Amino acid sequence: MPNPSSVPSADSNKAPGSVSKTAPRLAASGLIVSVQAPEGSPLRQPEVIAAMAEAALLQGASGVRLESPEHITAVRRRCPEALIIGLWKRSFPGSSVYITPRWQEIRAVWAAGADVVALDATERLRPGEDDLETLVERARTELGAPLMADVDSLAAGLRAAALGCSWVGTTLYGYTEATAAYPPPAWELLAPLRQQLPAQVALICEGGIANAVDARRALALGADAVVVGTAITGIDLQVAAYVKALA
Repeated sequence: MPNPSSVPSADSNKAPGSVSKTAPRLAASGLIVSVQAPEGSPLRQPEVIAAMAEAALLQGASGVRLESPEHITAVRRRCPEALIIGLWKRSFPGSSVYITPRWQEIRAVWAAGADVVALDATERLRPGEDDLETLVERARTELGAPLMADVDSLAAGLRAAALGCSWVGTTLYGYTEATAAYPPPAWELLAPLRQQLPAQVALICEGGIANAVDARRALALGADAVVVGTAITGIDLQVAAYVKALA
């Protein structure tokens, strides 16, 4: 597993009622593995997710990105020193925002043991009463939670950093109405984001990283880390793609 000196424990950042804590620093590998499974998959079991997360960490991953409080809790119990980026995908009528969309999801992800809470930070209409600015402020002041802003554009990334998000990720590039015509990875976003983001804000390349060559390119363009999911842990999608290609 990662060196405990470089990866905080579950409680090291948690101080309800205080100003946001400093986001955990990334270990040298620059690789965060997204350990998720689609609805209906046999892999979508807390114990399976936790085993895959441990395998990734044992091989040197800097951290893991997990979906749902249940999975975050399972990994935290199995890997107490792991760096966990947590989110909760929930859909609501009238909004296309689904990555940790409301205050309720932010609070639940943090309580489950995440070190960093990832949320949609695009300019789209959110469900619920709170806008992005309010959610970021509440997360930082009421929970002390560092935030990863999942964005789709340069403007959204700069706005998220100005609001107080500690990390900015290209997660939603190619997955929003405004960027649907542009397939990830977000190569053209990385250099401008790195040039214009404050130095203390970590830049994360996520989405469409298919191999180690892509990962190295992302780091060369200015990313502090890359998140890789389907190419490493996406058994369902990978096998389906092979079967389709061989049919």
